[in-house]
Parts: sequence; structure tokens; C-alpha cells
Amino acid sequence: MAQTGQKSTLTGQIAVITGAGRGIGAAIAAKIAALGATVVLCGRTRGPLDATADAISKVGGQAQPLQCDVTDLRSVEAAAAQVEQTLGKTDILVNNAGVGGFAGPLHQLPPESWDQVLNTNLRGVYYSIRAFAPMMIRARTGHIINISSLAGKNALPNGAAYAASKWGLNGLSYSVAEELRAHKIRVSVVCPGSVDTELSPHAGKDKSKMLQPEDVAHAVAMLVTQAPQSFVSEILLRPTQKP
Repeated sequence: MAQTGQKSTLTGQIAVITGAGRGIGAAIAAKIAALGATVVLCGRTRGPLDATADAISKVGGQAQPLQCDVTDLRSVEAAAAQVEQTLGKTDILVNNAGVGGFAGPLHQLPPESWDQVLNTNLRGVYYSIRAFAPMMIRARTGHIINISSLAGKNALPNGAAYAASKWGLNGLSYSVAEELRAHKIRVSVVCPGSVDTELSPHAGKDKSKMLQPEDVAHAVAMLVTQAPQSFVSEILLRPTQKP
């Protein structure tokens, strides 16, 4: 396996990262850029994307912000077309955009909250793969990484919609991996436990023991620097101590 500490490991590669304005997405973008890739930062709001791009450029990385709403197929297709037109390809797609949604029993969940969670966490990944995978198929190379959760492996009382979206994402990932293997495209899923981000508060947990966004970014870096004859299909990421 390539050493993730080598700055030139991903030189010449193009990485598209959704939800890249803050938290886990921003950390993944910084890590991939540090390995030499040009990162395309996708998100609904331009301001956070610009901030992430500025932080990356200050340390010598290459980053381009690109507004995109993963719940809108036309928006995702337009983003893919722009990437292909301006950069010529997509080597890495990290589907990170996600929302937590309503906290409470499923029978009290407003239908609009269900739609928001499923449309972002699951439908959005489908849209992104639909838009970007054809570039990889034509090039006969690529890596798709879907950021899921341990909630996609375990019961999550008072978070059933979120859990359903992540269980669905895992099933999607395993299935698409088999579809795309023949095209030399690797599809992997990363399932972290509790991560300390501003968008995912965890009441009653010790933040000092929680996973950090950089821990997820490290896992993604390991995936995209694997030797070409193998791939890790799934990573379950837990904190050393229970928070």
C-alpha cells in the first residue's frame, strides 16, 4: 500500500467531495489535497466552500469550490458536466454530504423530515454516482467512497430515519461495488461512530473521546492510496474509548 504521508501520491488526480464546506468533508478535502490531488469542493452554500478552498490553498493545495445540491439531480449533473469540461475527469468521488434530521420516535417523525434525510443521505449518493461514474467507466479507473455510519450497522432508537438512510447506503455501496468492479472502479464505504462536528451534536458524550473529522479523513486517504490489485470494501471506525 502506498504511504499516505507522501505528498505526491495522488498528483494529477481529480477528487470530487460532497459536503466539503465543513466538518468531515472539509477534513477529507484537506487530506486528499495534501496528497497532491486537485479537490473539487461541492456543497449547497458557497461561503463555507470558499473557506475550505482558502485553507487548502494556504498550505499549497489545489481546491476548487463548486456549488451543488445533491438532492437536485440537475444540479449534480451540471456539476459533473463542469468537472468534465474544466478538469477532464474524476478519479475519486467521496459522497460525504449528509444530514442528521429529527430526533425522536419514528411515529412522531414529520414526513418532510423523512424526505430531507433520505433525499440527502441516500438519494443524493445515487444522483452523484449516476452523474460521475460514467467518467470513471470511460477511463476504466476510479474510486467511489461513501461516508456512512455505524448507525448503518446497529439500531438507533429515536433516529430511525437516519439509520434507515445509512443501512440503505451500505446496501447500495456493496451492490454498486460489484457492478463497477469489472470497470476497475473500487467502491468503498466508511462507517464512523460518533464524530465531533458542529453539525452532529451528541448529547452526553465526552467530546475529547469522540472521533475527529481528521480520523475519517485518514481512513479515506488509506482507501485511495491502496495498491491497484486490491480494495478495502468497508471500514468500521470507532473511537479508542467510548465517549
